[in-house]
Amino acid sequence: MFNNKLSVEQLRAKVGEDLGTSRWFPVSQERIDQFADLTEDPQWIHIDPERAAKETPFGGTIAHGFLSLSLLSAMAMDVVPGVQGTVMGINYGFDKIRFLNPVRSGSQVRGHFKLAQVEPRGDNQLLIRYAISVEIEGVDKPAIACEWLSLVVLG
Repeated sequence: MFNNKLSVEQLRAKVGEDLGTSRWFPVSQERIDQFADLTEDPQWIHIDPERAAKETPFGGTIAHGFLSLSLLSAMAMDVVPGVQGTVMGINYGFDKIRFLNPVRSGSQVRGHFKLAQVEPRGDNQLLIRYAISVEIEGVDKPAIACEWLSLVVLG
């Protein structure tokens, strides 16, 4: 992410462009179980493979939507360029998040990033909007479609 630093002008020139696609991230049952433990969300559709195979249309367990969403930070590190003069970046939240397709245990996901908007905020800040699709390997319908906001503070 921060290896390739663009000037503010270079970044603005990329609005509307695809920034790229991250590497694949495995979503193993172990990762799902660890996320369930960490977030105290032990819903059986995530952590009970036998029951999920019998009682859901998914054929087994699925990842928490928030697990898939949380991988965006690592995905962004693969493709989102840094901005020259950045003192810090702040996760500013999301305007839209849609969980479109469950991520089955054993799948792999990756993020496709598009630079949607760069807005100045005061003298030393930029509000950056990314349009993101989280793809599931071998599946046509994405897991997530979202708009992620980042606040960049310039020095």
